[in-house]
Amino acid sequence: MDSTGTESSTGTNADGDKATVNLTKTTPASTPAEAPDIQSHDTFVIKKKLSLTAGEYVVSVARPDGSEGEPIAYAREKRLSLRGQVTVYTDASRKSVLAAFKGRDHEVGYMYDVRDASGQSFGSFYEDAGASFLRRTWQVRQPGTMKLTGRERSRVVAFVRFVWEFVPYLEYVPFIWPYRFKYAESGKPLMTVTKKLGLHTRYVLEILAPDIDRRLAIAHTLALDALEVD
Repeated sequence: MDSTGTESSTGTNADGDKATVNLTKTTPASTPAEAPDIQSHDTFVIKKKLSLTAGEYVVSVARPDGSEGEPIAYAREKRLSLRGQVTVYTDASRKSVLAAFKGRDHEVGYMYDVRDASGQSFGSFYEDAGASFLRRTWQVRQPGTMKLTGRERSRVVAFVRFVWEFVPYLEYVPFIWPYRFKYAESGKPLMTVTKKLGLHTRYVLEILAPDIDRRLAIAHTLALDALEVD
């Protein structure tokens, strides 16, 4: 999965399911104030843990040198979910839900609504199928504030990914090459996501705008990995 544009910096460079989550309830949007500790940070490291039973992730605050700092969230992907379903928890015990998303049918294909533990929606995202033909493009919506368009930065990597998906059997294997997405509104860069090269799947999420809900940004970054072979 991927998304938008021109060159920008990412990460530290300048340049579920023990809890019950109502994923269908429609109620007024919640606010970032529900997670003040997360909202006060701008850069996160998201690392995928090796597991035979489910896709599991640890979200940490990034240190100044780009390494993983204090864990602030844990995520778990529901396996065998055709539309993608991931729950984000506040701690490793998975007793308290921070956010969750699940795909639903929409005129654009699948729309992924991001909700809190009470089922309140505070954002959504979907892949722009038309724009994604050459470079993966995502639309991220935060009601009342942001409408981000995210596009894969490198045309070369995007082309390799495109070919990868048409090679027999490789379409079921996650794309291992590192890549970067830039998210902007009206041409202004507001967020970047970089997949790092290494033995473990690792992403660096950098948020450049204080109003972006960190829960929404984290959920979307998780989706880039969890939906990669869906």
